[in-house]
Amino acid sequence: MAKEKAVEKTFEESLIELEEIVQRLERGDVPLEEALAAFQEGMVLSKQCQDTLEKAEKTLTKVMTENNEEVSFEESEDN
Repeated sequence: MAKEKAVEKTFEESLIELEEIVQRLERGDVPLEEALAAFQEGMVLSKQCQDTLEKAEKTLTKVMTENNEEVSFEESEDN
């Protein structure tokens, strides 16, 4: 059985899926094997969400100077 290529999910889709996994696990009525698989999937989704947020933060903390040079937001505040 060949693994299917993972379809890239949006941040919002990943977050919703992660919330659903957490709710299932918090109920406590999931068999152990299923709980372990769900936990592993949740960790992957969590990492994807964290990576997306870090990338967005880096993008949002950059500004352009008058010379069209990119600088971090913190550096521009010091000037």
